[in-house]
Amino acid sequence: MRDAKAVVEVAAFYPSDTSFSPEALERLHKDLKAGAYHCGTLLNGGEYQLLMVDAPNVPQDELKTAVRWRLKDMLDFHIDDATIDVLDIPVDTGAASRGHSMFAIAARNVLIQSRQALFSEVKLDLNLIDIPEMAQRNISALLETEGRGLAMLSFDADGGLLTITYKAELYLSRRIDVTLAQLLEHDAGRQHALFDKITLELQRSLDHFDRQFSYVNVLKLMLAPTVAEGLHAHLATNLYMPVAAMTLDDVFDLSKVPALQAVAQQQRFFLTLGAALRHEEVKL
Repeated sequence: MRDAKAVVEVAAFYPSDTSFSPEALERLHKDLKAGAYHCGTLLNGGEYQLLMVDAPNVPQDELKTAVRWRLKDMLDFHIDDATIDVLDIPVDTGAASRGHSMFAIAARNVLIQSRQALFSEVKLDLNLIDIPEMAQRNISALLETEGRGLAMLSFDADGGLLTITYKAELYLSRRIDVTLAQLLEHDAGRQHALFDKITLELQRSLDHFDRQFSYVNVLKLMLAPTVAEGLHAHLATNLYMPVAAMTLDDVFDLSKVPALQAVAQQQRFFLTLGAALRHEEVKL
């Protein structure tokens, strides 16, 4: 760390014809000597389900089993084929009695096993399997104003991702069905329609959050690096909440990787660097 910012030592992109190529991972391993680092991977948006459920009133060591039972009719695949993890949503300490919710993350066993096998094939230890919501949470948590919640919006090939964090905890996650490629639409009319769609989705999600978590005062919406010109101005004009645009410099020391000053590169590495901020045992 330098000046309270995590220092980015290296950032490299290895294109591949497939999403997860042993050949590309092998090249990365050799070029960057990846075995000397903790290795993690992110699931894509369609590779898991993130669901909000009522927290079971059971001992901690029985929590995942109880949540698994609750999920059995909520998943689009059989519960026996699922790897489950849970994420608590802290309750309002000022409320006498309030329903306690939590996030449940479910992915197919075969997907998790294939990701583990990919790293094993190139002789790399996989320390962490994470999801984009948590990577974004890690960055949002560093930008919060004390005592206030923060909404954050990012875009990639999977679409838009809205999160709200409070005291470094994830309270809300919503997917917006507009991809980064669509945002770069050259037709002004179609682009404006997409901006309106995003604005409406944000308004609905923020209103829902305000009703469900009235004790969390969300200060502003932070827009992650994006190459979509005009989006920031559109949201700032049409949302009731202040909208600010962030850069990775707000969170990271990028002095060793000057290429990351480019907006397109900041967008590309946004979630990857967010995931790199997490240091835990294997999740999911």
